[in-house]
Amino acid sequence: MELTLLGTGAPQGLPRPGCPCASCATATGDDARAATALLVDDALLLDLTPGPAFAAARAGRSVAGVRQVLLSHPHDGPAVEFPAGLPTPVRVPDGRELSVISGHRVRAVALDAPGTGYEVTGPDGERLLYLPPGGAPAGMSGAPGPYAMVLLDAVGRPDALARLRETGAAGPTTDVVAVHLDHDTPPGRELHRRLAAVGARAVPDGTTLVVGDFHAVPDVPRRTLVLGGARSGKSVEAERRLDAFPGVLYVATSGSREGDLDWAARVARHRERRPGSWRTAETCDLVPLLAADGPPLLIDCLALWLTDAMDSVGAWDDATWHNGGAAALAGRVAELVAAIRATPRTVVLVSNEVGSGVVPATASGRRFRDELGRLNAMVGDECEHVVLVVAGQALPLRG
Repeated sequence: MELTLLGTGAPQGLPRPGCPCASCATATGDDARAATALLVDDALLLDLTPGPAFAAARAGRSVAGVRQVLLSHPHDGPAVEFPAGLPTPVRVPDGRELSVISGHRVRAVALDAPGTGYEVTGPDGERLLYLPPGGAPAGMSGAPGPYAMVLLDAVGRPDALARLRETGAAGPTTDVVAVHLDHDTPPGRELHRRLAAVGARAVPDGTTLVVGDFHAVPDVPRRTLVLGGARSGKSVEAERRLDAFPGVLYVATSGSREGDLDWAARVARHRERRPGSWRTAETCDLVPLLAADGPPLLIDCLALWLTDAMDSVGAWDDATWHNGGAAALAGRVAELVAAIRATPRTVVLVSNEVGSGVVPATASGRRFRDELGRLNAMVGDECEHVVLVVAGQALPLRG
């Protein structure tokens, strides 16, 4: 089954008409995208882009043989052209199945937002799933196995991909292609970096893909360290890396601070950002969590873990530090680093980068800075990906 993407953008396209934002200003060449429309084996057209006949011709295809046109969502972009000779576009009621003369079978998938998803089975038995912008499956229980390809709004609805993974409808070999791309994410390198972190990819308009053919699925790292200064956006970057995975366990090493209203407000903001399916554990006992099998871990953050570890060994008192405290802390750090190296789980760790600031005025402050720098370096050595976040921009240091 061959699939040609006549467009891969949001309904208004990219760049959006008249939009002055930075993403639209840089969406040129392969990063410019028409509204998403898919041509399957030159016989089935899913959604329409302005000028579908010309879009197909630019891709070396033709819409002359299209036997069925299906719409997936209320169209809010530019006026759509209905070329003469094409079948009348329709939307299939949820759960309804239809057979196309070309030998394709189509099933309408119910969503949690206005619109309809389509499961397409080709004459060769390969299966793909196409979801409209802003939509996620309302229920995928009883899936007969992973789709060969999934096309969805991976940037706007990463939780849709998480649901598919949770039910087995998307597996390690599923080719996840991002469509309905809008100006919320900078195009080019940053878009591809964010998609690769969740095991998805984007292709230019006009690309033809063979469903079921081997494709190097982006290698999702098992261990990632996200560094950054205060309010740099490091926690947002860490959360974004796991938005498309189900059942994430968020490990907060901060604990609660009774009576500190500002701290309570910060914690509340973090919780509001996280998907509702995530669970939270407040603990600094990280080694057992890393050793156990289970869903991905997001550990935020190592600086607070180190503070707790230094408290436990009396590191703030010079005499205690020089008479066993330093050795005890080194043992705690070595145990944590070994657990990160051996963990069977996907884990994203957040830590503060404090080595570029003002030298602390106190001995205890310098001690903490030095120990955190050493901890970050040791953890970074064990991670496939290391990212530094500055002013909300993620700079890959490794991977």
